[in-house]
Amino acid sequence: MPYDPSAFPPFAVTVDLVVLTVRRHALCALAVRRGEPPFQGRWALPGGFVRGDEDLETAAARELAEETGLLAHDPAGPVAPNAAHLEQLATYGDPGRDPRMRVVSVAHLALAPDLPAPRPGGDARSVSWVPVEELLHPAGYGRDGDVRAPLAFDHARILADGVERARSKIEYSSLATAFCPQEFTVGELRRVYEAVWGVALDPRNFHRKVTGTPGFLVPTGGTTTRQGGRPAQLFRAGGATLLNPPMLRPEA
Repeated sequence: MPYDPSAFPPFAVTVDLVVLTVRRHALCALAVRRGEPPFQGRWALPGGFVRGDEDLETAAARELAEETGLLAHDPAGPVAPNAAHLEQLATYGDPGRDPRMRVVSVAHLALAPDLPAPRPGGDARSVSWVPVEELLHPAGYGRDGDVRAPLAFDHARILADGVERARSKIEYSSLATAFCPQEFTVGELRRVYEAVWGVALDPRNFHRKVTGTPGFLVPTGGTTTRQGGRPAQLFRAGGATLLNPPMLRPEA
């Protein structure tokens, strides 16, 4: 039989963003309070509809810039100070995930160093950095005194998938350095691992592992006292993108 496109109902495509950062030694996600139905007043992940002239990566980068002011890092280009790591996470297409119409979402994961307080835009009533545990396990009041209700749509599942992606990849890759400034100490990198995994790590063992892979961390020649105490050596991410052997995640 000939193919008949009209036999299939149209549907929309969106991009949703799991934007993670480390603030006050806690893994936080960007959450927006919806100002319009559906789920008006509920927290949700930032995102939006893909425009007719956009591919998925362009739409995700546009939403990231609109929500955070960050540019998506171009792996082939130089490292920009305001660039964030951005990668495609997964696709979500349950027919009932959006009560307005059939919507398929292509979620993306974005990671960046400690970011300032965001500003709401679009149909968002407010926007905030919220510890991921408060969003994934809402109960009672959050740190800001706001009652935590479940995330809108299927965003709790998307957030959980994004957090698990980050937690898994830092075991063997350089992804944790995306949470750090361009120059950082081993102690600052360790605190990223501790925040993402939710565990305490032995400083000496951690230092030995991350400096044991040639090219994983490169000394900059500088030092800093921004963490207090004695001057600490500064590093930057090197060309080696894999930890060998990997740093296995401890049991929480």
